[in-house]
Amino acid sequence: MGAGIGVEFLLAGREVTITEAGPEAADTARTRVTDSLRRTLRRRGHEEDEQEILSRLEILVGPAPVSDPELVVEAVPEDPELKKSVLLGAEVAYPRAGVLASNTSSLSISDLAGGLSEPERFIGMHFFNPVPVSQLVEIVVGEMTSPTTVETTRSLVELLGKTPVVVRDSPGFASSRLGIALGMEAIRMVEEEVASPSDIDQAMVLGYKHPIGPLRLTDLVGLDVRLAIAEYLSEQLGPRFAPPELLRRMVAEGRLGKKTGEGFYTW
Repeated sequence: MGAGIGVEFLLAGREVTITEAGPEAADTARTRVTDSLRRTLRRRGHEEDEQEILSRLEILVGPAPVSDPELVVEAVPEDPELKKSVLLGAEVAYPRAGVLASNTSSLSISDLAGGLSEPERFIGMHFFNPVPVSQLVEIVVGEMTSPTTVETTRSLVELLGKTPVVVRDSPGFASSRLGIALGMEAIRMVEEEVASPSDIDQAMVLGYKHPIGPLRLTDLVGLDVRLAIAEYLSEQLGPRFAPPELLRRMVAEGRLGKKTGEGFYTW
């Protein structure tokens, strides 16, 4: 997700710095950014711009020597304690950042802001995967988020040519809450042998005009990621979000979707 977000701001003409925890992660990030940028430019017919755009990219290990970044986005895995730790470090490293944001897809923005000294400049920016293709960014407003931060974030999303949707901080926000409800029911249907994964997906694509079916989307997002979100929503909102046993079993077996080569589909 971090690589995709970086590509979008590079394409919007901004200078981008990606920071990683170690050299191996930094090398991986560079490969991901370069590959994503190349695919996007090929799709748009501007392959000749690649080197000029990459000249505005810096990838570092540890905090970047940037005194007043316009935006800092945290994009680590959906682990509340990990995110809080990274956000606290970012606030210390960039005390004059315009906006500090989390790319969380379901965790409470107000809870993540709990240890911050300036929660008014903290906000949720929920990008969707793959970032360069998706047209939506969900802006999540925490209890302490200032109106100025909301408007600045809205402007940054529009700069990317994407559509901002502003929601109040609540479990799962709007998109994850509805998406998980649909995804969990689709998995239950596979579990109960109502239909095959491909037929369930086709029903939603052709019948309801979804761009991608809920099971293929689960493979793309990662079954482990969707399981974590479902467990969180189940704790917060009740058993209607409880993950099916089939999902738990597939995650335990390491069948996590596209990233492992097998999920509801073979990749």
